[in-house]
Amino acid sequence: MAKLQGKYESVIIISTKLSEEEIKAVVTKVSDLISANGTLEKVDEWGKRRLAYAINYETEGYYVQFDFASAPEFPAELDRIYGITDGVIRSLIINLDE
Repeated sequence: MAKLQGKYESVIIISTKLSEEEIKAVVTKVSDLISANGTLEKVDEWGKRRLAYAINYETEGYYVQFDFASAPEFPAELDRIYGITDGVIRSLIINLDE
């Protein structure tokens, strides 16, 4: 029997202190990780946006949205990896099935 797949949406904010190459490397790392553990449906780079409030003394961030389907265990692991990835200052994962 195939594993059940859930639909998820994740948004991360990447520090603008990183160079463009470093930002692209973070986006690629997350895209590859999601693809290896599920089905990456869409990557939407919103670009630089002003933050509503300063995070770690930063007032701007680079926003990226990922839409994907994966096993229910994967989002917790993805969240853990966001926490240890240099440059990711905020992240959010939403289960679209609920």
